[in-house]
Amino acid sequence: MQVRLAYGKTGMVLELPDGRDITILEPDYVPGLPDPQSSLREALQHPQDLPPLSAWVKTGETVGIAFSDITRPTPNHLLMPSILSELEHIPDRRILLFNGTGTHRPNTYEELRRMLGEGIVSRFRILQNDALDRESHVQVGTTSRGNDIWIHRDFVERDARILTGFIEPHFFAGFSGGGKACMPGLALLDTIFRNHSAANLDNPSTTWGITEGNPLWEEVQEAAEMLAPLFLLNVSLNRDKQITGVFSGRMDKAHRAGCAFVKEKAMTPVTEPFDIVVTSNSGYPLDLNLYQSVKGMSAAAQIVKPGGASIIAADCWDGIPDHGDYGKMLREADTLESLLDTIRKPGYRRQDMWQAHVQALICLKAEVHVYSRNLTDRQIRDAFLNPCRDIEGLLARLLDRYGSEARICVLPEGPQTIPYLQEPPRG
Repeated sequence: MQVRLAYGKTGMVLELPDGRDITILEPDYVPGLPDPQSSLREALQHPQDLPPLSAWVKTGETVGIAFSDITRPTPNHLLMPSILSELEHIPDRRILLFNGTGTHRPNTYEELRRMLGEGIVSRFRILQNDALDRESHVQVGTTSRGNDIWIHRDFVERDARILTGFIEPHFFAGFSGGGKACMPGLALLDTIFRNHSAANLDNPSTTWGITEGNPLWEEVQEAAEMLAPLFLLNVSLNRDKQITGVFSGRMDKAHRAGCAFVKEKAMTPVTEPFDIVVTSNSGYPLDLNLYQSVKGMSAAAQIVKPGGASIIAADCWDGIPDHGDYGKMLREADTLESLLDTIRKPGYRRQDMWQAHVQALICLKAEVHVYSRNLTDRQIRDAFLNPCRDIEGLLARLLDRYGSEARICVLPEGPQTIPYLQEPPRG
């Protein structure tokens, strides 16, 4: 039995053993919209609970448009021209584009050109978030949970602010899209620290597919609302990275509609956990490094048995990566338990601690094996993970360990499919 895993730009074919109990979980395939540019134009001209974008932005106003960085497959090359075509009454000099890198590295000129197109990159000024630079941020308020919200100063000072992005299940924000474009996308590191705190990440509602009652997501939305007026343009994508839905208008309503659409297509219930789960990190660009690939590990962790094993295939062409503290925190820790103890200390703050936190919880539940052509065995072991050079061979050894009744689940598209354990019926 063969299955194709999303891996890098090319994918990889996996030969699964015959005669075994194997479950393949993929999102319902939704064909791409036949004319995505027409659909984007329609959404911008008839948004939810707001005037058309061309009327919402008044002549003479300054405009800020936030877009996703290279770690996201958002079709910026389609979204940005569609927005700009509705803003023809605004001179180019009054429009700024903001790359919502959050705590990620700045994108190179070549990456920006690939994401937006040469015409847009050469035509408009683009600012990239530097979460370490307090001078480039300004406080816009304090949330009900006491988090001081600092957002990129130039974005705050725009008269009209437009958030873009794509919606998918997110391993601790519930869903991506919505207010994440500005927090953490355009936020100061201190603000992100407090939002991505150990207390929030330890909350059982801080997980895939949950928004209401998720303290992290609720604060993201609350922070974004401090920047009102806002106009949201989000899309959903299929495995071919084609647009399947467009959601625009008032942030709360448009994002809620997009989340409902995505949840119906991407979240799959299972009745009992599996001994072995094989996953990916959804291929390029999402599997660019190990940091991002924690999402794929988390998807598998939702349905693996305690003491079981998961295997993730992730290209990791960007390494661990070298920037940020995620890899350093893992290398410096003696054990996963001591890592969590450190992160949970009151007042402890370090960049990328949230990713190390989530990974530690995953690895304490079950073994995690990593297949990557771009990481060394040493790099993988230093991250408390197990190197794998042959997935089929590893599967054979794990099946010998778990026995003839062992159950296997495969998530070919990684966190594009989010399985969850279904509560058994009562009574």
